[in-house]
Amino acid sequence: MSLVSVTNLSRRFGAVHAVRDVSFSFDAGEIFGFIGPNGAGKSTTMRILATLDLPSEGDCHVAGLSTVDDADQVRRMIGYMPDSYGTYPNMTVAEYLDFFARAYDLTGDKRRRAVSDVIDFCQLGGLTEKLVNTLSKGMKQRLCLGRCLIHDPKLLILDEPSAGLDPRARIEFRELLRLLAQQGKGIFISSHILAELEELCTGVAIVEQGRLVTSGKVADIKATVEERMQQRAAAAPGEAAAFVEIRLSAAFERVASLLAEQPELSEVQIAHLIISARCRGGPAEQAALLKRLIDAGMPICKFAGREQNLEDLFMHLTEGKVS
Repeated sequence: MSLVSVTNLSRRFGAVHAVRDVSFSFDAGEIFGFIGPNGAGKSTTMRILATLDLPSEGDCHVAGLSTVDDADQVRRMIGYMPDSYGTYPNMTVAEYLDFFARAYDLTGDKRRRAVSDVIDFCQLGGLTEKLVNTLSKGMKQRLCLGRCLIHDPKLLILDEPSAGLDPRARIEFRELLRLLAQQGKGIFISSHILAELEELCTGVAIVEQGRLVTSGKVADIKATVEERMQQRAAAAPGEAAAFVEIRLSAAFERVASLLAEQPELSEVQIAHLIISARCRGGPAEQAALLKRLIDAGMPICKFAGREQNLEDLFMHLTEGKVS
């Protein structure tokens, strides 16, 4: 039996259909990513799974228990970290964690041990007497994760947990999640940082306009998309496309407009000096494209093929629509 099972889930808000017949599942010990544009229904689905909202149709189960019919029991098994959460003024880190331990009916030595274990795991030992609202964004994220862990849940539901973190804080937070998965906890995480999810997740669900586009193991989804591309290339050899990466040695003001003029390129993504795109044609067409870009003054220091990644899958499978 899967740890989490979402079955034919729908949620309407008046005339707005936020979630439409979504189904997926994943097991304990998995880090399962939830991907989609803003307005795709991710937070609504997560809130229903966290027992904070009710579906219009369908159901979610955690360890076989319904989030609708067995909500009280499910709450004991989950830790929910929303995309925004409040802090309490004039409360220290230790007091904050102790408050939530009491909320879960932990008492005596068991409560003190739970607080101590969370402080050690989240590396908050030097901050226990600091006021919560004086912490950095990264330390607040660790503290919120600790709050979710205080009752030793089977499932963590994390909505954009890395938003606003600096690179070091994101890396350290990812390592904590890996350790939790190794301990057998299921982790359901949404993020717009797809490169980060690719490093973390064994499986993903992609949604758009409230509908499920695809779900499953990342490797299986990649294989399916690759097979489609190969079939398309076999049917129309001139339309075959490969993923390429272009790196610049310096900023180039006309980069976006110049790339938009190249008929061979599609799904172009520009991240400062790194450009990722699909390039139609074979080596001769790529060589001709490279020459045109250099002749136009683009300071290219690298032009090479690469493997498809999670961002490619997202761009290939979605159309950028919102409900």
